[in-house]
Amino acid sequence: MAKTSLFDDVVTITYDYLGPAADRFVIRQIRNHLQKDPAELRHQDLRQLIDWIRLAMRLISDDIDVVDRYIADLEHLARIKER
Repeated sequence: MAKTSLFDDVVTITYDYLGPAADRFVIRQIRNHLQKDPAELRHQDLRQLIDWIRLAMRLISDDIDVVDRYIADLEHLARIKER
């Protein structure tokens, strides 16, 4: 099984919620708010990235349940990566 990057893991989760726009959305959040290239994303960046994604999603979606599930999925990833 091939090892994926953290960026790939975030995009995979995001795809379930944003479909084909997932890649662009995650890249934009990382570059604009973390001032990093997506390939430089590290587990210590996840909490801050999740905060920005939560804010962005609440601006673009009225479905709080979907946003909360998405954030919970990202937080689960963060817990796994902290181990």
